[in-house]
Amino acid sequence: MTIMFKYRAALPLALTLVLAGCGQPAAAPAEKAEAKEAEAEGVVHLTAQQIKAAGIALVRPTAGAGVLSLPATIESDPQATQVVSAAIGGRVVALNRNLGQAVRRGEVVAVIESRDAAGLRAEVEAAQARANLARSNLTREERLFALKVSPERDLIAARTAMTEANIALRLAGQQVSAAGIAGGSLNRIGVVAPIGGQVTTRSVVLGQTVAPDAELFRVANLGRVAINLSLTPADAGRIRVGTPVEVRSGARSATARVHFVSPVLDAATRLVPAVALLENGGGVWRPGEPVTAILQVGASDDAISIPDSALQTVEGRTSVFVRTKEGFRAVPVTVTSRVGGMATVTGLSGRESLAGEGSFTLKAELAKGEAEHGGH
Repeated sequence: MTIMFKYRAALPLALTLVLAGCGQPAAAPAEKAEAKEAEAEGVVHLTAQQIKAAGIALVRPTAGAGVLSLPATIESDPQATQVVSAAIGGRVVALNRNLGQAVRRGEVVAVIESRDAAGLRAEVEAAQARANLARSNLTREERLFALKVSPERDLIAARTAMTEANIALRLAGQQVSAAGIAGGSLNRIGVVAPIGGQVTTRSVVLGQTVAPDAELFRVANLGRVAINLSLTPADAGRIRVGTPVEVRSGARSATARVHFVSPVLDAATRLVPAVALLENGGGVWRPGEPVTAILQVGASDDAISIPDSALQTVEGRTSVFVRTKEGFRAVPVTVTSRVGGMATVTGLSGRESLAGEGSFTLKAELAKGEAEHGGH
């Protein structure tokens, strides 16, 4: 698409002096008329020698993968983060770990004093006693039946009682296990860490009374962290599980891989959530840290890459200067992403030759011509 410029532009004095120094003769009146006609169509008329003298570099667009650059945040891996809580309420009488400290799986991290704990332990002991008694009765009935002293129905009843007692004992033990009770005295429970990792949150203080299932700690294995991304539906269609993600923060960089792309949009943002996982064995990346995520994605058929230096704003639109036989023509483009000094754009065929470094000179020519036109 050609931008129509309804004004006359002339080379600035600086460029004219450069050309004069190169021995270029002043333009004849006929040449000026020709330039005026070309510039009226959005063309800056320059010869190859003038382009070289003005320091304008020519670049070629390159086809290839598109690039997405997104703000993101480091988060704990949801699969490696666990909340530590007690299934029954009580008073916190011991906290064995603090923020930032390492913890092993199954290690007691807190002790809670609770009457409910005493009741659960008492139930286990009572069930154990009933099971022992039922076992003793069954042994006696088996002996009496063998001596033909006791009828068979008494033996069957003893076996049934033994089975019921064992069931009750297992149930009491499972209730204690579900409550997280480990070690301690009759009225205390030891709360254990469900996974190994590092304490990232501590929600209680010593002596505090907590309700059942209240969060005490949060433990995260930071050997791997997650990068939460929000993608437009169009970009999400070009992302696949396994797509590499370059993570940058200052001078640090690392490579993650897309682990999940949601099949539905977030109801609040109308964007597609995605998660990339990053190995973090050295603990370099910290949850909550803002980073830049750069994704190499499959570009659309008409998307190409050009240097940022080729982009200029002409009449309020992002444009590039395409080399023509007469000089250059301003052509508007649409920028889809800009990363590392390169921009992915649409609106070009990919076969053009563009003004790169020094393209600002051409923009200045058009702006000067517009100002002169406004003065007539």
